[in-house]
Amino acid sequence: MIDQKSIASYEEIYGDYAERRKKIKQMGGEKAVRSQHESGKMTARERLEYFFDDGTFTEIGLFVKHRTTAFGMDQKEVPAEAVIVGFGKVDGRYVMAAAEDYTSMAGTFGENHGRKFSEAVKMAKEKGVPFVGFNDSGGARLQEGMDTLQAYGWLFKNQILASGIIPQIALIMGPCLGGQAYHPIMQDFIIQCRKTGFMAIAGPAFVKTQLREEISLKDLCGVEVQAEKSGNTHLVAEDDRDAMDKAKKLLSFLPSNNKEKPPRIETDFNPERIDGSLDEMLPVEPFRPFDTHKVIERIVDNGDFFEIFKDFAKNVIIGLARFNGRPTGIVASQSSWMGGVIDCDAADKVARFVRFCDLFNIPLVNLHDTPGFLIGSTEEYKGILRHGAKMLYAYVDATVPKITIIMRKSFAGAYLGMCCKDTGADLVYAWPNAKVSIVGAETAASVIFAKEIKSADDPEKVKAERILQYRNEYENAYEGAKRGYIDDVIMPRETRKYINRSLDILENKEEARPFRKYSNINL
Repeated sequence: MIDQKSIASYEEIYGDYAERRKKIKQMGGEKAVRSQHESGKMTARERLEYFFDDGTFTEIGLFVKHRTTAFGMDQKEVPAEAVIVGFGKVDGRYVMAAAEDYTSMAGTFGENHGRKFSEAVKMAKEKGVPFVGFNDSGGARLQEGMDTLQAYGWLFKNQILASGIIPQIALIMGPCLGGQAYHPIMQDFIIQCRKTGFMAIAGPAFVKTQLREEISLKDLCGVEVQAEKSGNTHLVAEDDRDAMDKAKKLLSFLPSNNKEKPPRIETDFNPERIDGSLDEMLPVEPFRPFDTHKVIERIVDNGDFFEIFKDFAKNVIIGLARFNGRPTGIVASQSSWMGGVIDCDAADKVARFVRFCDLFNIPLVNLHDTPGFLIGSTEEYKGILRHGAKMLYAYVDATVPKITIIMRKSFAGAYLGMCCKDTGADLVYAWPNAKVSIVGAETAASVIFAKEIKSADDPEKVKAERILQYRNEYENAYEGAKRGYIDDVIMPRETRKYINRSLDILENKEEARPFRKYSNINL
């Protein structure tokens, strides 16, 4: 490098400049890069090159360097502070990103690593562009002590202040353990790589030391845990490229910030398309299971549905699709899993998705086929009342267009929790076979007519008569339509047409609310 005390020529100055950049861009060196590839991962720079449109990525903070001298850090080179930060275009729209570099000191999170990361989130918020984090880190840089701890605070604060202003997506492409795991968990969506991504509040070594529990990294925090059991991971990817492809597709549905509407695209898929197969698709018997994906595929543009939380709380389906090119959130009961009943996990899954859609101006379509909330001691101990209330809060608070289709059954609190006329729906439609009531006819008759049935000469006959009576008088869509709770009873084949017409009339919906900071949702 140039001796700054001497006067150098431009050739020397620029040569020195090129040498410095080259050294930093080599990251942890040839051996570390090779090890990264052998573990099935791309390097941070390769990821950014793949993710952004060709030639559009602009790096910032390349020369940032740690200031620690303790524990031999004064002799330690950490290129770019083990995190590459910058902005570029994804499908022509600007996105901010931070990619942790595992080849440089295992991508550890220290003071200036955290400063770069948190400032990137802050910049994304101020400029109104989405933020994507590429997580691949050995965790906290313990050599920097309190400075590392404080840096987490900077990042968490900036993420929370940006929440609801810009979309935030986290890609778990390597280890993400300890305090490191809190910054992806607070983002809007997490995409975890099946073989290389791990996320936990503490790794196996800490668990063994403190709890004497022997457990592998995979069993503690792999995708089977986070995507299926804990409900932390929204999407599972097969590898780095698949994770980035999924992130790009997710971004295609989202606005850049909360002041914009989601990007609508041109489509030649007929918005009023009639699909006769829907008329007899669902079994007439409300107790027979059915895969609601088949309905979703027939009503959305080109059958393209981007499902989120596919493997968690499968009794309800959530995801993004388009109607006449317009991005829309879908919440649907899934009777093929637990009969479509709503438990604590399903309620949480729906509530957060509804709130996200509302924050980013994404309309909602709700498809009912649910017998109610799950009862019994197990769910009561988990707090089903508190969790179920989250759905009510989410839908009532949301001011985006909300359309509800009652396909088959919608009973009790689940009718309210899945968005009915008085819990937020702008328009409610039902299919002719829909059964809507406070409870099913069998349950109602067994309570209302209990004494009569018990004292009858032929209890079974009287029971059947009373069930039929209740069903005819209350358990059908026409009773709700008579009272204005259901706007119309429609043929299933016309569902797409009614949804698109409804979204059109609700396009410029405005809803005034009295001032408050926010609702006191049952967290």
